[in-house]
Amino acid sequence: MPPLIKHIIEYSLVILGSFFVALAFNIFLLPNNIASGGVAGISTITKGVFGWEPGIVQAILNVPLFIMGIVLLGKNFGLKSFVGTMVLPLFVLLTNNFDPATPNPLLGAIFGGMGVGLGLGIVFRGRASTGGIDLAAQVLHKFTHLPLGISVAILDGMIVLTSALVFSVEEGLYALIGLFATSRTIDFVQVGLNTSKNVMIITENVEEVRAAILNEIDRGVTVLQGSGGYTERERQVIMCVVQQNEFIKLTQTVKTIDPGAFVVAMNATEVLGEGFKTT
Repeated sequence: MPPLIKHIIEYSLVILGSFFVALAFNIFLLPNNIASGGVAGISTITKGVFGWEPGIVQAILNVPLFIMGIVLLGKNFGLKSFVGTMVLPLFVLLTNNFDPATPNPLLGAIFGGMGVGLGLGIVFRGRASTGGIDLAAQVLHKFTHLPLGISVAILDGMIVLTSALVFSVEEGLYALIGLFATSRTIDFVQVGLNTSKNVMIITENVEEVRAAILNEIDRGVTVLQGSGGYTERERQVIMCVVQQNEFIKLTQTVKTIDPGAFVVAMNATEVLGEGFKTT
């Protein structure tokens, strides 16, 4: 793909994703006082307490956070991330008059979280971010050496706890539901409905099983060198990746050749290469 077209697509994804985040915020989360973490959660709290416009609050917080990230972390977050940082508050302002989609806080948390997750996942696909608490978490991670995931959880947890104190415990719990829906939706957008299995096979009939997988299942294999942990005997391990609908056929084929074969299957969340995704 030509670099210019690639950049156009990535910037389009950042803008589109930011719009989805803003829309979900204004029609699901904000009307139900659901502060499910991040700068958006802070702006929900300040709206409830002081009546401040969320889009303006997000812009005021995002810009210094972005600058702090550049100064303290020494990273070049890139123009796309800066665009996301600025475009998101703009979309929040432009969509603040949209009618709420539901007055039900549970539905607001679920679908608001999913909408935010969809938007953020699209932004991440554009190789950018919308700034905010993620940058603050990276700063906390650098200076405290806490794992990044823990740093994010601490900051989001403080926001959710504050929302529970400002609004109610029930709305704080709804915020947790929204956070969970967001994280799961981001995962879905990033890796999709992947139904592949990574299969490890330990058998005494390596050559027969290898040939059967190649010829009958029509999947590639990799033969690894290993040794028994108890016997310390050198042996080969077959590894292959198959689609979900091919897994039963694979196990049946292996068991037909070697009823005593040891088979381990693991979910493969991202598979690139011939026969699967190529980009």
